[in-house]
Parts: sequence; structure tokens; C-alpha cells
Amino acid sequence: MLRTIEGIVVKTQNYGETHKIITIFSKEVGKVSAICRGANKAKSQLSSLAQPFIKANFLIYISKGLSTVQQGEIIQSFRSIREDIMKTAYAAYLVELTTMLTEDKKTEKYLYNQLDLTLEWINNEDELMVPLFMLELKLFKRGGFAPIIDCCARCGNVNDLTSFSVREGGLFCSNCFHTDEYAVQLSPNLIKLLPIFMNVGLEQIGSIKMKKSNIQLLRRIFDNYYDSYGSYRLKSRRFLEQINRLEGQ
Repeated sequence: MLRTIEGIVVKTQNYGETHKIITIFSKEVGKVSAICRGANKAKSQLSSLAQPFIKANFLIYISKGLSTVQQGEIIQSFRSIREDIMKTAYAAYLVELTTMLTEDKKTEKYLYNQLDLTLEWINNEDELMVPLFMLELKLFKRGGFAPIIDCCARCGNVNDLTSFSVREGGLFCSNCFHTDEYAVQLSPNLIKLLPIFMNVGLEQIGSIKMKKSNIQLLRRIFDNYYDSYGSYRLKSRRFLEQINRLEGQ
């Protein structure tokens, strides 16, 4: 079936000497893998389409197996992401996480929209972590391993939430804090932000300012949480860790 779809390239790989296989996360049909014939040739019209993070309208022949890109028109190249190694690292992490946690040819319009908005934010802004946290939590939810953030993960109490337990998979109230020696104390503001990050679209957020110490704290919690509950090893995370060490973060 030949159709036009709007999508973002979330994965690329060489196929033979001259072709590429790309994975497109699309608005209309979800995630689809397709061959771009001749995309590794310098004069190929498909070479510019078969690049990571490219957002385009693709004319694609969709089949049960490997689909075929016929042609396309770039909507957004996210140039600033490509020119900044830190932005590249975070964008690579998000698209790899999206690739791992979504199913082939299953429409995910909301997640597509959130990924698109997040890449646009990363492309245009300097503060990256708030949209990153927001999309991560939505993807964790899509993957079926979201943390419990609306009540105590141990007793169900909705009041006096004070900390986060990776071991128990969510927030703790003051009564349960002592049951996990590794539970991390969180400020009331951070606890209020977590449900917003998970349930509110990026388009509804104007500006959220966070202290660097709080960003670093949440980053450690999210990383430890994924290590405990995420089922995929992500190459992009290792790259991010290397970049952060070089940046002294």
C-alpha cells in the first residue's frame, strides 16, 4: 500500500554498500522500518531523508515485512541538535527509548506528538532536562513500568509523600520512609512535579525552572529506576554517561 506519512527517523543502519534501512516513528501508522535504496550514494535524493532525527513527509510503500521509501519532503531537520554533542546525546537517548518501547505499525499519535515537541524544544532551547523528564515518564508508562507517583508505593497513602524508593517503584509517605534505607528524600515541589511530568503534555507547559541540584537528583533517580525496571540496554545511555563525565556533571 502506497501512502504518505509524517514521521521522525528514530533509527538508521546501512544495508549493503549503497542502501539504508530506517525506522520511522510516524503519526499515522506508528513505527515502521523501510529501506531507502541508494541512500548511501552522494547524489541520492533519499540520502538527506535517511538521517537520524529528520522529520519529513515520506511517500512509502508499506508492506507486511520491510517497507520501501519512494521519496519524501523534509519538514524539520533539527539542525541545532546535530551541531551540539550534548543535544545529540539526549535526542539519541529519547529516540532509542521510543524505538524500544513502542510496537511496530501501532498508531501512537500522542507519543508521536510529544516526541516531536520534545525534539523541537531540545533544538531551540538550552534547558533540556524538564522535557526530557516528561517524555521519559510517558514512555515508562507506555512500556508498562511507570513509577507510582500518586500515592505511597508501599501503603497507598495519598498524603504526606516525602521520598522516592527505587526498590518499591515509587513515592513513599513519611510512615514508610524508614522501610527502605536507600529511599531518597524529595522536596514537596519535586513531588508535585512528578505527576505533571507524567500526565501533562509539553504543549501545556510554559516554563518550569528547576535547581541544578534537583535536576541532578531526579536524573540519578530516573537512571537507577530504569536500570531496575527497564528491560532494554540502551547504547545511547552509555554515550550520555561518557559525555556527562567529560562535561563534569
